[in-house]
Amino acid sequence: MKTLLYFFTLFISGFAFAQEGQHINYFTVKENLLKGEKLAIIATDSLDVPQEHINGVFSFSVNGFRQDLRFNDGVAVCPLQIEKSAFVFIKHINDLKSPSKIYYVYKKDSDLYPYAINWYILLIVPLGLILLGYLFRRLIGIVIFVLMLLFYFYYSKGLSIPTFFESIVDGIRNIF
Repeated sequence: MKTLLYFFTLFISGFAFAQEGQHINYFTVKENLLKGEKLAIIATDSLDVPQEHINGVFSFSVNGFRQDLRFNDGVAVCPLQIEKSAFVFIKHINDLKSPSKIYYVYKKDSDLYPYAINWYILLIVPLGLILLGYLFRRLIGIVIFVLMLLFYFYYSKGLSIPTFFESIVDGIRNIF
């Protein structure tokens, strides 16, 4: 009986001190500190506080290309260099949850300025323009022209139609 109690206690204590697996549910993108025209992906919590305990290799999809990024103290450097201003769609491939974000990376000289773009902004701007054209029939030509310019800007900066819809679907999925 004592050996059974001993093994039961040993078994329970193993669960008590077991570490939780590392996973990334939230992240943010900043310019790499070394100024190598690369982006740094920082693992954060829901309040954008960096998670410095994250270490290891995690899979990300950057504009549709799978990248295995090595995190050290919660920071990983994306190996892709940014040549000019562009949209960057980053998605973490995870078993529990696959968070994704879209950024507009503005390049000025050798500095990078990433701006996070929410999925509802991507959806509201074209829908608002369409609604404006529907309400004011005289503006329909101008609205169509502005929509064409907007979609050309999206496309020329690397935001394709599938990426556009994928970011909107991921945003809606993360609501629920």
